[in-house]
Amino acid sequence: MTLLIAGLVLFIVTHLLRPVAPGLRNAGIAALGKPGWMALHGIVSLVSLALIVYGFIYARENDGAMLYFPPAFMTHITLTLMAIASVCLVAGFLPAGHIRTKLKFPILVAIKIWALAHLLSNGESYSVLLFVTILAWAVILRITLKRRIAAGETVLPVFVSAKYDIVSIVVGLALYAAIVFKLHEWLIGVAPLG
Repeated sequence: MTLLIAGLVLFIVTHLLRPVAPGLRNAGIAALGKPGWMALHGIVSLVSLALIVYGFIYARENDGAMLYFPPAFMTHITLTLMAIASVCLVAGFLPAGHIRTKLKFPILVAIKIWALAHLLSNGESYSVLLFVTILAWAVILRITLKRRIAAGETVLPVFVSAKYDIVSIVVGLALYAAIVFKLHEWLIGVAPLG
């Protein structure tokens, strides 16, 4: 699981740099320029994701110790939560409807639901490591965003139209169906309904 851990550490450091160590980020931008810093950040992010994916696959094939055995009904709860996460995820990319304004940061909500849902139905050590780490990252990021809002460094979404709620639900459920019926098995190798 060394590669998975390395990928997760690199991901966390890369994605908490701005809220936790803004001075370091600003020094990087001053040294490399904004485009250079963005390019470096993007490359390191891709490397971290590649390490996570490869490390997860390797751990699944070689280090599959079970930490707990979820009951079968947890699969149904996971599937239900993932439908909600899919709608939240789509809402985060659209102009603000009620969903986005109420949740404030719907993409983070989607990530937290995704991680929690998968913890409910996966007890393998590598799965728990991945989902607990991503859940913790999302919680920490949400706390730092609350501070940034209070300091006026970022603003909350302003309601535009309820039609974006409808789009979020329709597109989110279509995305959910694609993931459940094909994409999850194709990308991850596990059929959610299997």
